[in-house]
Amino acid sequence: MTLDQLVRDQRAVVVRISGERALRRRLLDMGLVPGEQVTLTAIAPLGDPIELTLKGYRLSLRKAEARLVVVEPA
Repeated sequence: MTLDQLVRDQRAVVVRISGERALRRRLLDMGLVPGEQVTLTAIAPLGDPIELTLKGYRLSLRKAEARLVVVEPA
């Protein structure tokens, strides 16, 4: 399962990040590291972007980026 497949208020734990090295590094730098718990808090009216809560802050990601983050439900 990937982040873009979560429903609102669903929690998940990051398993791994795929994609190009630079994009992977950017997502890791934003706090999306393996083992981190995230919650999908909002979805834009047209479905893109999505808003996550992790480590006490909110993070918005495009669906294309969210598809690169593999998670398992918490």
